Amino acid sequence: MNAKHYLWCLIAGLIGSVTLGAQSNSAVSGMSDKVTFAKDIAPILQRSCQQCHRPASVAPMSLLTYDEVRPWARAIKMRTALRNKRGAMPPWFVEKDIGIQHYKDDPSLSEEEIEKIATWADNGAPLGNPADLPPPLVFGDDNEWAIGEPDLVLESTEVIVRAQAPDKWGSLGAIPTGLTEDRYVAAVEVKEFNDVPANQNGETVGGRYVFHHMTYGSVVPDDPNSETVRWPVHEVGRNADVLDPNAGRLLAAGSVLDLETFHLHANGRETKSHLKFAFKFHPKGYEPEFKRARAIVGNGVDIDIKPHQSGQELHAYRVLDTHTKLVSFEPHQHAPGTRMCIEAIWGHNIETLSCVGYDHNWVKQYIYQDDYAPLLPKGTILHVIGWLDTTDTNSNVADPRNWSGGGRRSVSNMFINLGQALQLTDEQFEREMGKRRQRLQLTKNDHLIGCPLCQVEFPSQSTAANNQQ
Repeated sequence: MNAKHYLWCLIAGLIGSVTLGAQSNSAVSGMSDKVTFAKDIAPILQRSCQQCHRPASVAPMSLLTYDEVRPWARAIKMRTALRNKRGAMPPWFVEKDIGIQHYKDDPSLSEEEIEKIATWADNGAPLGNPADLPPPLVFGDDNEWAIGEPDLVLESTEVIVRAQAPDKWGSLGAIPTGLTEDRYVAAVEVKEFNDVPANQNGETVGGRYVFHHMTYGSVVPDDPNSETVRWPVHEVGRNADVLDPNAGRLLAAGSVLDLETFHLHANGRETKSHLKFAFKFHPKGYEPEFKRARAIVGNGVDIDIKPHQSGQELHAYRVLDTHTKLVSFEPHQHAPGTRMCIEAIWGHNIETLSCVGYDHNWVKQYIYQDDYAPLLPKGTILHVIGWLDTTDTNSNVADPRNWSGGGRRSVSNMFINLGQALQLTDEQFEREMGKRRQRLQLTKNDHLIGCPLCQVEFPSQSTAANNQQ
C-alpha cells in the first residue's frame, strides 16, 4: 500500500468513525429524551425506595415527589450503580451472577432500571408529563405492621440511651404473653418505638434507632418440661418474619417472652425507646407439619481480624444431621464485614447457594422463594465464607489501626449465618422434591441449584410406579 492510498484509507476511517459516533450520540440522546421521572423513575422509587425514603421513616431524605427527588438525582445514580456493594440502594445485596436468584420481597433493581436512572440523571433529571405519574402510595402509621393485623402485641420496658455512650449489652427481663391456650405463630415482627422526632433522620437506620438487635425466646416459667422456643433475632433494618405455612412455631399457654440480650447503640441524641413484638397466629386447631432445624453456621472463636487489610476471610462449617430445607440466608458480621457466601458440599459436589454483600448499617435476611429454597440431604456440609476489610476505604470501621477478635461489642466481630431452616423426615424430603419437580417441570437434563437429589428416582417412587402398572 503506497502512502497516498494509506492516507485516503485513514481519512475514510476517521470520517466513518465520526459519522458512527454522531449516529450513536443521536441514538443515546433520543433514548435520554424518553426517560422521565413521571413515566420511568417514579414507579421504581415507589416499588423499591419510598418505604424507607419518606417522612418519619429510616432514610435521610424523602423521595415521594419530583421536587424532593430532583436534588438527589446524581446521588441516586451513584448509589444504585453500587448494586450489591456496601452503601448500595436499595439495601439488598444479593449477587446476581452466582447462586440462587429467587427470593421473596426482593426490592432490587434490574440492570435496565439502573441504566434508566443513570440516563435520567445524566440528562438533567427531567420531570416529563405529569399525567404519566403513578398515583401516590398511601402509607400507614407506625402502628401498622408488615405482617398484617397482629393477634398479639407485647411491649418491652423502656430504656434510655444517652446521646454519646458506648454500646451496651444486657437483658430486658420477661414479658408475660397472657395466653391461656397454646397458639402456633404464622408470622412475627419486631419494631422499635422511641421519642426521636419524626422529622429527624439519620444517614442510616442507626440514626433513628438505638436497638441494634435483640435475641429472645419464649418459655413457661417454673415448668421443668418447658423447652425454650427460639424466635428470629430482631436486628436494625431487618425485615419481618413470615414463617413457613407448614412450620408454625409454638407460643405456649402461660409462657413469657424472655428478652435475653439487647444490644444498644447511641445515636447522637438522648433517646427513650422500647420494642413491640407482634404475633400473627394460625387458626385454632392448626398443627405444624415440619419442625425447625438448627442450621446456624458460624465461628466465634477463631476470629483474627488484622488492621489495615482488605480481603480477609473467615470460614465455618456444619454437617447437617437431618434432611434440611433452608428457608433463608441471614449473614451477621460486624463493621469490617463486606461479603458472605454459603456453600453446600454433598459428596464430591460443591455448590454455591448464595453470595451477598454485607453492610453493617443494613442487616437483611434473604428468604428463598418456596420452590427454590435449598433441599439438602442429611450429611450435607454447609460452608460459610465471610470477607472483611479493615482499610480506610471501609467507612464502617471506627479505627482501622486496631486488631480485633470475636465478641459482642461492635468493635469486636461476629461471623454467623442466622438463617432459618426446617428438618424433614425421609418421606417429607422425597415428597418435597417430588412436588418441586412437578411444579417446575424439571427433567433429567435440568439442574436446580441447592437440590442435589431433585432428579434422583428413589426406590419408593419406583415401587409406586410399578404398583400403578
